[in-house]
Amino acid sequence: MTNARLTSSAVGNISSFRAKFKRRAATRPKNPLDMWNKSLLMLSAIRTKVRAGDVFLPKPEDDVMSGMVRSSGSSRVADQATASIKGRESGDIRKVAVASAIGNMIEYYDFTLYATATALVFNKIFFPSSDPLVGSLLAFATFFVGYCARPLGGVLFGHFGDRVGRKTALLITILIMGLGTFLIGLMPTYEQVGVLAPICLIGLRLLQGIGIGGEYGGGMVMTVEHAPADRRGFFSSLVHIGVPAGFLIPIALLGILSTSMSEPDFLAWGWRIPFLFSIVLVGIGLFIRFKISETPAFKRVLSEEGAACVPVVEAVRNHKGNILFGIGAKVAESGLFNIYAVFAITYCKTKLGLPSQTILNGVLVGCALECLTLPMFGALSDRIGRRAVYLGGMIFQAVLALVFFQMLNTGHTGMIWLAIALGLALGHGSVYGAQGAYFSELFPARIRYSGLSLVQQLGPILGGGLSPLIATALLAEYGSAYWVAGYMVAMALLSAACVFGLRPLRSDN
Repeated sequence: MTNARLTSSAVGNISSFRAKFKRRAATRPKNPLDMWNKSLLMLSAIRTKVRAGDVFLPKPEDDVMSGMVRSSGSSRVADQATASIKGRESGDIRKVAVASAIGNMIEYYDFTLYATATALVFNKIFFPSSDPLVGSLLAFATFFVGYCARPLGGVLFGHFGDRVGRKTALLITILIMGLGTFLIGLMPTYEQVGVLAPICLIGLRLLQGIGIGGEYGGGMVMTVEHAPADRRGFFSSLVHIGVPAGFLIPIALLGILSTSMSEPDFLAWGWRIPFLFSIVLVGIGLFIRFKISETPAFKRVLSEEGAACVPVVEAVRNHKGNILFGIGAKVAESGLFNIYAVFAITYCKTKLGLPSQTILNGVLVGCALECLTLPMFGALSDRIGRRAVYLGGMIFQAVLALVFFQMLNTGHTGMIWLAIALGLALGHGSVYGAQGAYFSELFPARIRYSGLSLVQQLGPILGGGLSPLIATALLAEYGSAYWVAGYMVAMALLSAACVFGLRPLRSDN
């Protein structure tokens, strides 16, 4: 009797097992192509979960069942699909970084073209004066006006980028910047229309400032949010290559034109060529940016949290400490850069009586070298930390300021080039190489565009926007560069102190 019951139970178990097996087999893919597609869908779901920061662990019973039915063939398919996805993601971040760097280069091409022309041309044709330093002072004042417009652009496009998307905002910023630069190339001079010339120049300068104010934050956020958390320093530094490259190209163009043409021809129409050429670069930039996809972090914010109503208000309310200390840490980075690349041109030409091409070539060498050192310092910040690299760069620049003008005063071409190269490639390169990832990690993705833009655009008003103006005023008042050197040291020490107040957030990748 007992044996009969056991036999009946065994038969029932076998029948139940066969029924389950048939149902499982009915849902199994019929051919290798179906199996491949199913594997890709599964891996895509896993990748989405990981990007969103969710925990994606199988249940123990699922793992046991999957171990029973997994075959060696499907395992190889899954490995191949995983490798394909990783390769595609690696290609995506490289494309985004290169595209952002090129876009940043175009924006700074426009901005630097104005800065260089300020020292060489605008002080003569838009702000004529019997004293060259007074003309330079007035011209640099319009340079400062552009910096004042940058926070407006940062707030405007930060709001737009945090609510609508980073990509759309970046397409608009490059149009604004390029249009302003192109129109400057068509401007009449002071002799032709009188006071209307500098007024129109200031208006276009404001347009430029608004464009670049929204540009930087979007390009950097786009790259940081696509990059792996452990390589953000490296990839963000690639975006910053666009800045020295954007300085290098217009300086080279103006240098070639100023040496190959007579001064009357250059002042009459030669300086306009690089400004008009910017319309070609705008077309290239738009083509590149249309190919960039929106960031995974922004998509997650829209699907899970929803966009902030007023991102800039939320940033100020919840992260005011990082904003204030970030602005202070930014002051010396932008201020000292414009001493090396902008004020030094005026100093060597008006005070030392050197040919403008001598200092222009030095800036070219320094910018070219910085294109190489930026990714090195960015990668170093991934290894030893952003703060250590940033502080090291500030201390180095404080020391360099003590001998910078002594090197320029030698009048020797090699020493001038060395001074500029040390300032740009090592001093500024170390700080700027770590800065992109460092400042981006101060804010969550929900308000990152707005928060980063506030820091990056308010800081340069006190730093890069004022430094040529203050340095020129100190030189005009005291007739000695030692006061300018003291101003440089003060900026470097101020920014170094502010770094200790920064509180980066945990990675959201």
